[in-house]
Order: sequence, then C-alpha cells, then structure tokens
Amino acid sequence: MKADLHCHSHFSDGKHTPEALVQRATEVGLTHLAITDHDYLHATSKLPASDSVQLIPGVEISCQWENQEIHVVGLCLDVTDRSLNALLERQQQARRERMAAMDAKLQKIGIVGLAEFVAQLPAQAVTRSHVADFLVTEGHSKSLQKAFKRYIGKRGKAYVPAQWHSLDDVVAAITMANGIAVLAHPGRYPLSKSKLDTLVKDFHQAGGEALETNYGNVDPDEQKRLQDLAIHHKLYMSQGSDFHDSAAHWTDLGKFPPLNTQAKKNAIWLHPRWHSS
Repeated sequence: MKADLHCHSHFSDGKHTPEALVQRATEVGLTHLAITDHDYLHATSKLPASDSVQLIPGVEISCQWENQEIHVVGLCLDVTDRSLNALLERQQQARRERMAAMDAKLQKIGIVGLAEFVAQLPAQAVTRSHVADFLVTEGHSKSLQKAFKRYIGKRGKAYVPAQWHSLDDVVAAITMANGIAVLAHPGRYPLSKSKLDTLVKDFHQAGGEALETNYGNVDPDEQKRLQDLAIHHKLYMSQGSDFHDSAAHWTDLGKFPPLNTQAKKNAIWLHPRWHSS
C-alpha cells in the first residue's frame, strides 16, 4: 500500500482542484488518497471513481486544547453524518466571522478589498493563508511570511484569535461519524516533550485512535519519538504529506518518510473500520 492520508484542495487552503490531486496521486503511484480539507468534507463527493487510486473520505478539523490550536484528521468517515456536518458548518461560520473581523481591522489601517478577494475563491473554509495571499497579491506585503508577521500573526495589526471546538468535541464527532480520529503532525506544535505527551494522552482518552507519525519534513529523531508515543498509548500510526501547493517544490503528494517495519505493524489501514470506508 502507498497511501497519502493528509492533503488539501482549493476547497480549503490548497491551490489545486480535487481532480488535479487525484491525477497527481496517480502520477506518483499512490494507491490510496485522503483529501483532508480544513473543516470541509466534500472535496471528493463529485469525483468519479478512480481505477488506480482509492479515495478515503477525510477532513482536518481545527480544535482547542489548553489554549493551543490543534489539528485532528478524520479518516474513513460517513460524510452524510448530520452531527459532524453540523459541527463543520459551525467551524466554517467561525472562520467567516474571523475573516470579517480581520477585514475590519485591515480597513482601519487603509487596506480594503479582502472580502471581495475571498468571495471569488472556491474555498469553502477560509483561512489566514487566504488573507496572506490577498496581502501579497495586492502589494501590501512582499511575502506570505511577512504578511503573517506584520498583519495576521499573533502580534500582527489585524490578528483575530480563532474560536474552535474543543479537542474532546472534535474527536467525539469524528468517532460518531464512524471515522478514525488522527492527531495531525504532532511534532509541529510548540510544545515541550512532556506537554506533547500530555496532549497525546488527552487525545487518546477523548477517543482518538491514531497518531500521524510520518509527514512532510519530519526529521528521523522526531519520527522515532512519535512512533514511541504511539506505541506507548496504543495508537495506530498514520502518514501524509500535508500537501498544499505544487509551487512549493520541497513538497509533493506522497513525499514523506515511509512507515518503518515496526510502525507498519500498527499502521492505520489495519484498523477494523478502515475496510468499512
């Protein structure tokens, strides 16, 4: 099996259509692909079945844990589940309200046009990345990094804190939709080793079942530490590129360290619900 279980289309903050992602997955030889857009389930709902790539229903949901934003991927979901869809609609509404608040702050410093820029995008879940794109496109910032630092990062002029559901609520919604909850890219959060262990413990106690141990740019030491955490907490192990944009040449679908022999014994595709997706 060659699976990429974490990537994004233009329905959230990715740059490509779902069709283009499936085409690229075919080109790089993937057998399984999950398009896990932020707070949006239906990227693949209108895609025809692929002869070469099996599509896994997925989503990535932002949530709150001890004043820290955490991302949880849901895989093998029932995309018709009412409770999950209702939670995601609330998340999308929170994103729209946050965008409007950032727009208001930008207008106060003479930067106008964000609402119009966002309205013409295909995105169903708007993110700060879209604001950064706007700031660069309209010449207000020289780079995405500077846009975050000056305007929309935590110390930026137009920063607005996010309002997400709790970790417990998100994991419960995924589980109730017959999905598998995966803690996304755990090594990317600004947490100490002990704090990360606490997060993984709380995630497991909430009903989370897998850890994303293999993802783009994870270093071998971090990968080993995450694998040990997964084994310690009896969690399955998942993998994914977190791919967004082919223009970022360091990344691609399927580009991440593979699960090693030990990890494959606890791979997420061995989960009992994997085959019911």
